[in-house]
Amino acid sequence: MHIPVTEPPAAAEAEHLEQQQAAIARLGHELRALVEATVRTAASPDTLHRVADGVRHVTGQLTGRRRARTEIPEVDGFPGGPRMYSPVVGAGSPLAPPVRITPTDEGLVGHCTLGIAHEGPPGYGHGGMSAMLLDELMGQACMAAGAPGLTVSLRMSYHRPIPLETPLRVIGRVTGTDQRKVFAAGSITTEADPATDLVTADAVFITPDPDRARTLFPSLQGGA
Repeated sequence: MHIPVTEPPAAAEAEHLEQQQAAIARLGHELRALVEATVRTAASPDTLHRVADGVRHVTGQLTGRRRARTEIPEVDGFPGGPRMYSPVVGAGSPLAPPVRITPTDEGLVGHCTLGIAHEGPPGYGHGGMSAMLLDELMGQACMAAGAPGLTVSLRMSYHRPIPLETPLRVIGRVTGTDQRKVFAAGSITTEADPATDLVTADAVFITPDPDRARTLFPSLQGGA
């Protein structure tokens, strides 16, 4: 007699999550390509109108329930896990570069390339993008050090403009703690010249107490 083998529920759930994340990442990749093409095109008005109609049609296919503002996506691992729709590291976000993060002996290093969609001065990245990249890397460094917190102070120093379409290194590291305060520093360089700082920053993060965390993140069962 043949007895069918079924996957354990946990394994089936893990496989479904992996498939969902892969699909989200694929859509995010194509959306980033669309955004980049949109901000670079010199197409005619007729073409732009036709494409806009097509985009509206595609948007209409994303039907079903939409998550609430405070709801954590089921594909995310918050806090401390993947954030699929983060505008910095999210593989599913059309806004993100996205940054790929790896640990180092001193903290974290992120690798990314900014496109024309992230432009400030012609040919260079918007200063706000630099702030967002560094805030993310320093915040994740706090998390990796076991001291997660929310940004309460971020001080930026812009030394040189960030070139677009150039591989970048973004560094984040914890420099000290004082009770619930966590101090961090960060920098942005190019991959080709990691010794030359383009932008540097230091920040202060605060680890919220459990009651405050439950207020800020009601979707977290039992608080953070």
